[in-house]
Amino acid sequence: MTSRITFIVLTLSLSCLASAQAFAGATNGPSALALAALVGDRAPQVVPLEKRLLAAFLDGHAEMPHPKGKNIVVKADSIDCRASNVDVTQHACTLAFGDKKIELVGRKAHELYATLVENGVAADGAAGSIHVAVTALDCQVDADEVREKAGGGARCAFNP
Repeated sequence: MTSRITFIVLTLSLSCLASAQAFAGATNGPSALALAALVGDRAPQVVPLEKRLLAAFLDGHAEMPHPKGKNIVVKADSIDCRASNVDVTQHACTLAFGDKKIELVGRKAHELYATLVENGVAADGAAGSIHVAVTALDCQVDADEVREKAGGGARCAFNP
């Protein structure tokens, strides 16, 4: 009987662990690059040179000069984007970087909203508003790998 209970407890524990890991999100390639570039443009930890490099990559300029071995890290504590399904002109996002919060509206907010959806973040609707949100965003962009134009170089992980 004890071994049967141990087996059941172990099975349930592993099942819960697998479920928790299934909720974490990860993406790579062009969708991850777009997410890193859009968030990186506003991230206080990303220096201006890195912001220009990310923007150039997003604009299709993989050959942009950069220091060899350049890796760009883009992190955000949370991103919450919403679009109204009543007033279809309303789009807004709140990005949190520690104590710093940045608000985006209009086209910039819609671009980030759509990019989150492109990266597999599920929309959640409520009373006239549709939300897409993530926490613990962590993107890594390897500039040398992006320059190779072989489909790699950008990876993002997050909690939806």
